[in-house]
Amino acid sequence: MRFCSETLGCKVNQYETQALETILLSRGHAAAQPGEGCDTVIINTCAVTAESGRKSRQAVRRLHKLEPGAVIAVCGCFSQVSPEEASALGADLVAGSGDRHAFADALERLVRERTAVRLIDDPARRRVFEELPAGSVAGRTRAMLKIQDGCQNFCAYCIIPYARGPVRSLPLERAAAEAARLNAEGYGEIVVTGIEISSYGKDLEGGVTLIDALEAVGAAAPAARLRLGSLEPRTITEEFAARLKGLPNLCDHFHLSLQSGCDATLKRMKRRYTTDGFYEAVCLLRRYFPGCGITADLIVGFPGETEEEFEATLAFIKKCAFSAMHVFPYSVRPGTPAAVMDGQVDKQVKHARARRASAAARAMSRAFAESCVGTTLDVLFEREEDGVCCGHAGNYLEVGVSGAALRNQRLKVYINCEKNGNLFGEIV
Repeated sequence: MRFCSETLGCKVNQYETQALETILLSRGHAAAQPGEGCDTVIINTCAVTAESGRKSRQAVRRLHKLEPGAVIAVCGCFSQVSPEEASALGADLVAGSGDRHAFADALERLVRERTAVRLIDDPARRRVFEELPAGSVAGRTRAMLKIQDGCQNFCAYCIIPYARGPVRSLPLERAAAEAARLNAEGYGEIVVTGIEISSYGKDLEGGVTLIDALEAVGAAAPAARLRLGSLEPRTITEEFAARLKGLPNLCDHFHLSLQSGCDATLKRMKRRYTTDGFYEAVCLLRRYFPGCGITADLIVGFPGETEEEFEATLAFIKKCAFSAMHVFPYSVRPGTPAAVMDGQVDKQVKHARARRASAAARAMSRAFAESCVGTTLDVLFEREEDGVCCGHAGNYLEVGVSGAALRNQRLKVYINCEKNGNLFGEIV
């Protein structure tokens, strides 16, 4: 079987697509690019917003046209919560957000028998973490290690708890074993990821938490940098920050889930922290990791958001001085409480607010990049283009060095200048 794949959405989806590709390759199948004459097209979909659903539908239609003779296999969160819609798009295999080995079995059966298959379970009944092969099909620079799945926060705007089910965690010893394998295979960085990694361990015995997992992974992979996925701000306590500081290979980049900088909006969103608590987390991280990169997500135009609430959010993000932000206008997601809330904000107003917040985010990113000029950063080089070798520093800024072929090497770079948010320097 000759297959190609496309992934929408988060790092967990990317990880799961890579794992599925690894499973198929281990069974003797061949990977290709869309348009190269594939037997099978796999689309790993996203449903976190209505826009994500639209892009998922668009991807299925586009790839169907690009590979008209291939069977179409759809998996992920969109097909989990909207299987009928996925079938109506012409998908031959409709699966959800779990059991990639069963997906591979069904795919092989579909190619042989050309009979449509549906694999949709009830996520709420999932209790066991699905272990998948960690790593990267593309190379040896960066690997993702998924240690957690599911979410029980039930934020007002989010469909993910319904698509992924309750919290499940990879046992500590298995997380360490996978990290040790990735370390032995020569990966320069391990990205610890999950749907909501701050909830790691809630389903395990013994009271283990995220910091225990990070210490185990870090000890098992001493040659690799360790980068964290998105953190819930309440995770950042004095003890957590102090133990993080004890991890010698930890990247000094932290992504905190913000969503709004206004307490009234956060309350409507059913977020479980306040702006005071969030800012305290930011200050703790900067005290333990001076000069670290702190990034965040922001939703503007949430139902009921007034101009005054948006101005409060704008002032708050400037106070936090993030190194980068992802800014989204609120997108109505059917099936969530927010979709039927009063006070839906006009589309033009949402997009105007998104432009203002994005402009503030760009200014903060530029200021953070400029602050790195004259410093020395730890850089993992990933690619070469136009005579420049590029990679990411620990703080997640992109760094370029002229001339040398440095891919997959991790080196110290003295930063000479900044240009459009990117840094350039020379090897120390």
